[in-house]
Amino acid sequence: MDYSDLIRNLLIGNTRAAARLISIVENSIDAAEEIINSIYEHTGNAYIIGITGAPGTGKSSFISTLTTIFIKEGKKIGIICVDPTSPLTGGALLGDRIRMKQHFSLDNVFIRSMANRGQLGGLARATEDTIKILDAYGCDIIIVETVGVGQSEVDIFKSAHTVVVLLVPGMGDEIQAIKAGIMEIVDIFVVNKMDLQGADKKVADIMQMLELRKGYKYKSTKKKIFEKIDLWMPEITKVNSRTGENFNYLFELINKHKDFIENSGVISNYMNNRIKNETIEILKYKLTRKVEEILNSDSKIESLIEKVKEKSLDPYSMANLIIKMLGLEE
Repeated sequence: MDYSDLIRNLLIGNTRAAARLISIVENSIDAAEEIINSIYEHTGNAYIIGITGAPGTGKSSFISTLTTIFIKEGKKIGIICVDPTSPLTGGALLGDRIRMKQHFSLDNVFIRSMANRGQLGGLARATEDTIKILDAYGCDIIIVETVGVGQSEVDIFKSAHTVVVLLVPGMGDEIQAIKAGIMEIVDIFVVNKMDLQGADKKVADIMQMLELRKGYKYKSTKKKIFEKIDLWMPEITKVNSRTGENFNYLFELINKHKDFIENSGVISNYMNNRIKNETIEILKYKLTRKVEEILNSDSKIESLIEKVKEKSLDPYSMANLIIKMLGLEE
């Protein structure tokens, strides 16, 4: 299929072209390969913010309020709502779009929902390609929202420059549920619904967790905001998404982290890791597809399967033999 017209329209900021191309790359990695190859030189300009938090933390209203601030700064915004746990397109994702509808009519806001519908090449790959399309489309800021704080989010957030984890008072021990993997990539902790009882305690709990797990030391200021004392330490703040309270300070923190990674040399390491991680995801899919082709067509495989059934060969040994067949042995 010829995608040249869609790509040409994408590059001049056509919203329908962006939506159509995203649908195509979600459902076909072969098409994604062709499309990304054509637009890649036009990417690399957007700043990517990952936002996650358990259900009930108010992510939709949080993102809407944050988006309003970026709009006032004259930014073009792309929002990707990702649910790695859902095989359907409804549910929380539909709710996200309804709650963000105040931004739908704006020419400078593009919102897309993505669920785990079995995308070829995986959800992380589809999200990465969607980021590139929105980048080429002209978005200055791309916000990627996910549900939860598990391994799927870690994989998706490897593309983000700044990662924000949202918590709220009174949700029990959700801090303890934060996986070690995501702890390594969180840049800003935000306690939403700061008007609720227990907000200060939640901030203290986050501080304690960071001090125990990562050896950080925090110091309090008169504003009860905590400052880093060694390289970049995760920042902690409180906000109220309903009223917008403290969002200007959060905006400052995001810019502070942006300045940090751009001026400290971290951005180069970030780009290297992003390219490696993306290449690994693509290789996983391509190699898996190649192995599946061999398993379904090579007569030698049937012989190996029989040996495994007879217990004269174990699955690991069979896998090693297939690796040799692919010419990938060490």
